[in-house]
Amino acid sequence: MQYTHLGRSGLQVSRLCLGTMNFGPETTEVDSFTIMDRALDAGINFFDTANVYGWRKGEGVTERIIGRWLAQGGGRRDRIVLATKVCDVMGDRPNESRLSAYHIRRACEESLQRLQTDRIDLYQMHHIDRGTPWEEIWQAMERLVREGKVIYVGSSNFAGWHIAQAQCAAAARHFMGLVSEQSLYNLMTRTIELEVVPACRSYGLGLIPYSPLAGGVLGGVLKKVAGGRRTSEEAQRVVERHRPQLEAYEALCARIGESPAAVALAWMLHNPVVTGPIIGPRTVEQLGPGLRALELRLTDGLLQELDRIWPGPGGEAPEAYAW
Repeated sequence: MQYTHLGRSGLQVSRLCLGTMNFGPETTEVDSFTIMDRALDAGINFFDTANVYGWRKGEGVTERIIGRWLAQGGGRRDRIVLATKVCDVMGDRPNESRLSAYHIRRACEESLQRLQTDRIDLYQMHHIDRGTPWEEIWQAMERLVREGKVIYVGSSNFAGWHIAQAQCAAAARHFMGLVSEQSLYNLMTRTIELEVVPACRSYGLGLIPYSPLAGGVLGGVLKKVAGGRRTSEEAQRVVERHRPQLEAYEALCARIGESPAAVALAWMLHNPVVTGPIIGPRTVEQLGPGLRALELRLTDGLLQELDRIWPGPGGEAPEAYAW
């Protein structure tokens, strides 16, 4: 396993982050335990979840599964960097969502209970809350850090200017602010290269991409469909919309003898702003391509071919669209 600092912090995390969103809805608790054990054995020490995962409002299904896994002992808790999130709806009453100080404090306490731990290593704001001032958000986060319940703070689904706002407000309070941003990013979806990636680089945030395989579409979907594998209706629509590109992409991967999933992850890992993509396996077998990606080095020629197949937005803003 390879490790790197999480943004400008001194914390070292694995170059692959284990995503747990499938635990509960798609993956049984027994299989979830096996996946976490195998990930830990492989050296993955960065686990990501959210209080809403499990998709049963207010129940925190996935956090509870992780909590029961941690409760087995064996040094599991001290071997991982545990990240969860706050913001989304956890109930029907007022103040059971968003980023008020009231909700942040309550949501943190509830996540700690479900996870059966005394601390959250990385507490991420799941979305921007335009209705709460940064002074209030940082005051709440500072208190949690002071109490030892949160170690680092991150963001998710922020625009570049949201990151700038957050960091300026934190600096005025002499607070470290954000150390990471979790964004949708993959070969097919490269919008964040305009402003989020530059903002992360400028402010020293580690980028944690989610959906690095575009919901499995970049994992060799054409070959799987040809082999009789069923896909979701959404995946089928994406395939038809991008079929020529997918054919070219899978042909390139076949030519170099690598799986499409490993190539997609390796492309992401070559970006120095990226801390590590989130891999969200439903089965133990799906861990394999991620581990192979760590060994794979893409040549400049291959990177240029990938750019031709999956062109980005043209670089960073404003040069990407202005003279």
